[in-house]
Amino acid sequence: MKRLQDLISFVIFVLIAIRPVVAQVPPKAPTVDPLAAAKQSLVLAEHGKCKEALQLLRKSTPHLADKEIKLKAGVATMRCALSREQTDAAVEAIQMLNREFPHDPEVLYITTHAYSDLSTRASIELATTAPDSAQAHEMNAEALELQGKWDEAEKEYQVILDRDPNLPGIHFRLGRLLLSRPNPPADASEKAKEHFKKELEIDPHNAGAEYILGELARQESQWDEAIKRFTKVTKLDAGFTDAFLSLGMSFVAQGKPVDAIAPLETYVKLQPGNPAGHYQLAMAYSRAGRKEDAKREAAQQRETAEKIESQKAANAPKPTGSIEQPRPPQ
Repeated sequence: MKRLQDLISFVIFVLIAIRPVVAQVPPKAPTVDPLAAAKQSLVLAEHGKCKEALQLLRKSTPHLADKEIKLKAGVATMRCALSREQTDAAVEAIQMLNREFPHDPEVLYITTHAYSDLSTRASIELATTAPDSAQAHEMNAEALELQGKWDEAEKEYQVILDRDPNLPGIHFRLGRLLLSRPNPPADASEKAKEHFKKELEIDPHNAGAEYILGELARQESQWDEAIKRFTKVTKLDAGFTDAFLSLGMSFVAQGKPVDAIAPLETYVKLQPGNPAGHYQLAMAYSRAGRKEDAKREAAQQRETAEKIESQKAANAPKPTGSIEQPRPPQ
């Protein structure tokens, strides 16, 4: 009997001991309505209270079912995040908008401006914090290229190479700059080749340098060199579509239409809307004796070319003051 009383006393003691612990467990927070929270945050954002709005927007937006409100919330999140210089939140909002509303004109418009704003801020940060870095000089050179200031851009690239002759990408940019100049000097092509070859010594996986060397060889009818370069590009980057077209064209020009078929077929699969690919493939088929295939590709070439012309005509601006004539009754 005494043992039973002791056991009961022990149980009572344990229950008393754990009661405060149980009482300390916080009650479950009430579920917040994401639609109500989003609407509240939109009002806050409209009144410039972005700090408070962002907290609600980032919690409520992912759970919204109403598409119209979700679009407004995403836009508000992006704008508030940019105003608060919260890059992560801005990028998350842009990604959500493009995922949830692909091809939406408003989303594409604000995405363009948002990334432009982020780019400007990053370039200012780079120029402010590391003005003499290789990256800052490279950014300056790119800006000068866009302005057509070729000599100044070349000097900026040369500053980088003087400090680090083996920095990847700079010889490639210098070679491209030499070829981009209007009215380049007679030796520009040879100088550009040297830069591209030097780039490949530094970075053997630079498909762009290989491709341009291939194009320069093709222009000089150096078919073996061109084919070697283009073949390597297709192995370095299977998505480098122009390399397949140039490889096929080089084989055709060299009198090897059978070898041209495979790369040209690859190009047509990757770029079915480009009439140039169908034209070159039709030529390769014809010279290889595959007449029916040649006819099919020739028809594809005409069809794609006509489609492009129709799109150009549809997108062409109408003359100012022109009046569209009414259609005759059916």
